[in-house]
Amino acid sequence: MNTSDSLSAAELVKQHVLAMPMARTLGLSFTRLAPGEVEIEVPISEAFCFRPGQLQATAVFAAADFAAVAAAGTLLKPGWANATVDATLKIVAPARGRCLRARGRVVHAASLLTVCAAEVYAVDGEQETLCATLLGTARNLNLAAA
Repeated sequence: MNTSDSLSAAELVKQHVLAMPMARTLGLSFTRLAPGEVEIEVPISEAFCFRPGQLQATAVFAAADFAAVAAAGTLLKPGWANATVDATLKIVAPARGRCLRARGRVVHAASLLTVCAAEVYAVDGEQETLCATLLGTARNLNLAAA
């Protein structure tokens, strides 16, 4: 039995995401993993701000995309992975504070494509402010067939 056989789909998703250089560069961490649901946090770093303390849209998109597609990944069968094929981000407020908290969820899971979504909140102390929402589509890939 290899180690991936003994890990849950959620734990495999976490392992795969945290192995990605972009996730590590952003400082992404998982705060919740459940079937069809993921919550991540990304610290607000001046390196990703377009003005002091306010994140540029690319970092907001990355947090939303990671959360949504990771949520989709938690429902995959062993030996499968997924990748973003489409996503739309709507920014509704500035992304400033201590960190971003993105909550991803599955809207509709199917064998080939999974529709997923995420809400991204700017966190400052105990206050959460919705700053963006994403609707995405993940392509499910059978790794054995690749």
